Amino acid sequence: MTAEKKAEKQRREFSANVSHELKTPLTTISALAEMIESGMAKNQDVKAFAAKITEQAGRLFDIIEDIIRLSEFDEGGVQKEYTQFDLYELTANAIAALQDSGKDKSIEIHLLGEHFDIQANRRMLDELVYNLIDNGIKYNKQSGQVTVELSRSEGICKISVSDTGIGISEKHQEHIFERFYRVDKSRSKKTGGTGLGLSIVKHIAEHHGGKVELISEEGVGTTVTVTIDHA
Repeated sequence: MTAEKKAEKQRREFSANVSHELKTPLTTISALAEMIESGMAKNQDVKAFAAKITEQAGRLFDIIEDIIRLSEFDEGGVQKEYTQFDLYELTANAIAALQDSGKDKSIEIHLLGEHFDIQANRRMLDELVYNLIDNGIKYNKQSGQVTVELSRSEGICKISVSDTGIGISEKHQEHIFERFYRVDKSRSKKTGGTGLGLSIVKHIAEHHGGKVELISEEGVGTTVTVTIDHA
């Protein structure tokens, strides 16, 4: 397959996936709104229906924002906008924002490493770290652990996020950073997410001259390591 045909195939698959992902929450919103409008919903159900509509609308916004972000990467329209900041502090803030999610499953989140400054796009690095920790929580086991380790050596910054979760079988590992790829579709629906998080992580790493690697064992856990070149 030529590079042009491969790119066209990927575009068609992406368009089909986008349509499916947007259609799912829209169908739910439309059905619930119709039941309320027609009076089919009982008074005691209206509040629950409204909450579900709000939840699905939020999912739509998340999907659209992620699609826009990936489109910007594809078109090369993402500016460097590097600033100097403390990566340890940024990571600690991301962990604090996710503590409630972790508490729901009694998951402990540990941060290893020390304070150091890097030159990078702060917003992107915040999104990268947040996505990786969020995944570590979502696909973990009850009373599991997520460990984030930060290190820097000879101008290379390494961010490693390990979990004690369900792991990923070997046949899925090479596809895990593809857009909308889901190992277990039924589980993904329960945990939420857009199916674009790891693809965005990969683009952010490459935007910073780096790369992302995954080591996983089914039933044992997963470690995702991002290495960037602008520390």
